[in-house]
Amino acid sequence: MGHLEKSGIIPLRHLQEFRLQSVDGFESNQRLAVEELFKEGDLVDVSGTTIGKGFQGGIKRHHFKRGPMTHGSKSHRQLGSIGAGTTPGRVYPGKKMPGRMGGTKRKIRKLKIVKIDNELNVVMIKGAVPGKPGNLLRITPAKIVGVNIPKS
Repeated sequence: MGHLEKSGIIPLRHLQEFRLQSVDGFESNQRLAVEELFKEGDLVDVSGTTIGKGFQGGIKRHHFKRGPMTHGSKSHRQLGSIGAGTTPGRVYPGKKMPGRMGGTKRKIRKLKIVKIDNELNVVMIKGAVPGKPGNLLRITPAKIVGVNIPKS
């Protein structure tokens, strides 16, 4: 709060710092409009927090197959064997097991901006974005990686 009051900025719900290539034309406490940063047809990368599913078993989390349901089987949705016995005498790190699913940071790359509403300061993007409706998203210009430019 002290930093914001010293700069004369009203406190907002979310505060995010963005790294710019050049600072020319930007001032402290300047409101950024969407149409200044992006235009329709641009490719953008959208990152956010995915929907959290809580603690899930191996079938839902890693798409494991279930065991037989009849003839005395007692392992319907259990994980099964997770490794050898004496050698190596441990479970290897990264083993696919039940645990927390979702709620992680995810970036969806190369989505197209369909429309920008200047009055509402809203961006319409074609494609799926991470998270629930109302989730906070970070929209950045798309990084084009590995493009082969023909030699002329």
